[in-house]
Amino acid sequence: MKHQPQIYQWMNNRPERFRISSSDAAIQLDLVSKVHGNFGAEDYFNNLPNNLMDKRIYGALLNAYVRARMVEKAESLLVEMKEKDYASHALPFNVMMTLYMNLKNQDKVEALVSDIALDLYSYNIWISSRGSQGSIEKMEEAFEMLICDESVNPNWTTHSTMATIYIKNSRFDKAEDCLRKIETLITGRDRIPYHYLLSHYGSIGKKEEVKRIWESYKTIFPYIPNLGYSVVISSFIRMDDIEEAELLYEEWVSMKTSYDPRIGNLLLEKAETFLKEMLNVGKSNSCTWEIIAESHIKESRISDALSCLEKALGEEGSSFWRPKPMNIYVLYNLCEQENDEKSKEALLEVLRKVGVLEDDLYMSFLPFYTGSKAENVKVSVGGDDEEAADMHLNELQASI
Repeated sequence: MKHQPQIYQWMNNRPERFRISSSDAAIQLDLVSKVHGNFGAEDYFNNLPNNLMDKRIYGALLNAYVRARMVEKAESLLVEMKEKDYASHALPFNVMMTLYMNLKNQDKVEALVSDIALDLYSYNIWISSRGSQGSIEKMEEAFEMLICDESVNPNWTTHSTMATIYIKNSRFDKAEDCLRKIETLITGRDRIPYHYLLSHYGSIGKKEEVKRIWESYKTIFPYIPNLGYSVVISSFIRMDDIEEAELLYEEWVSMKTSYDPRIGNLLLEKAETFLKEMLNVGKSNSCTWEIIAESHIKESRISDALSCLEKALGEEGSSFWRPKPMNIYVLYNLCEQENDEKSKEALLEVLRKVGVLEDDLYMSFLPFYTGSKAENVKVSVGGDDEEAADMHLNELQASI
C-alpha cells in the first residue's frame, strides 16, 4: 500500500498523460488517510480543485473519520454533505451508523434509522446494532421490518449477523436456522459465506456440519486459499479437536503455495511445543512471538515475555504489527508489582520501536497512559461487536 500514493502522485504530476477523475481522487484520499493519517487526508482534501469535489470525495473523507472514530468531525462533515446534497442516498448514513454501533451509541443509531430510507446495508447494521445490545427481541423486530419492506431482500450477511447474535446468547437452535438459510442464499462462486458457515458451526460445536461444509467447499473450489484453511482449523480448535486441526494443518502444509505463519499460530495458542514443528516447515511472524509472550505473561515471567516481544520486532513485516494492548497492560502491571523499572523501560522501548507511543488512539487503550488527545474517542478491548461493525463498514466501502 505504501507505494500506491507515490504512483498516484506520479500520475498527478503528468496531467498531460493522465486525467484524474473524482473516483481516482477519492481512492487517493483513502490511501493518504491510511498512510499519512487524517491530517494528511484533510490536507489532500483541502487542496483538491473544485471540479473534483463531489459526493465520492466527501464520502472518502467521511470513511477516514469513521475509521479513526473522530465523531465530531464525522458529524460536522455529514452536515456539510447534507447542505451540498451529497447525502441524498443511504451510504453516508450507513457509515455513520457503523461508527455509532462501534461506540455502542444505540440512541444515535436509532435516530438515524428513523431519519432515512433504509437500504439492505442499513437494515444489516441496524440488526447487528440491536443484537449487540443483547436484545434478541429488538433484533428480531428489526428483521421483521426488513421482511416487510418490499424494496429490499435479506442476504446471507443478514442471516450470518443474526446467527452471531444468537450464538452469543446461546440460542443455538435459532442460530442453526440462520445457518441453513445462509446455504440457500449463496450465489455464484463466493467463498466468504463458506468461511462464515465454518466459523459459526464451529462456535456451536457442530463438528459434523463443519466437516460437511468443508467438503462442499473443497468440491466447489478446487483451490483453497490460506484463509479457508485458517477458518476451518480455527473451528476445530474452538471445538477442542486439536487432532483434526493438526491433520488439516498438515494437509495445508502439503498443498500451500506460500507459508502463512498465522495458520501455524492458531495451533501455537494451544500448544507452545508446536513452535519447533512449525519452524521446521515454515516461518514465524511477530504474532507468533506475541502468542508465546502471552504464555510467559500468564506465568509472570517478565524477562521471557519481553524477550519474545523483542523477537517480534525483528520479524519480517513487523512494521505492521501492534502488540495487543491487554498484553502490554498486564505486563506493565507485573513490572509495577515487582518494582522492576528496568523491565518497564524495556517495555516502553518496545512500544517506541513499534511506533505507538505517539498514537493516541492505541495508547488510550492503556489505563496507565494519561496523555490522550484523541477527539471524542471511546475505546474497548474489542470483540464480536466491533468485528461485525468492521465487516459492515468494509461492505459499505466496497459498495461505493
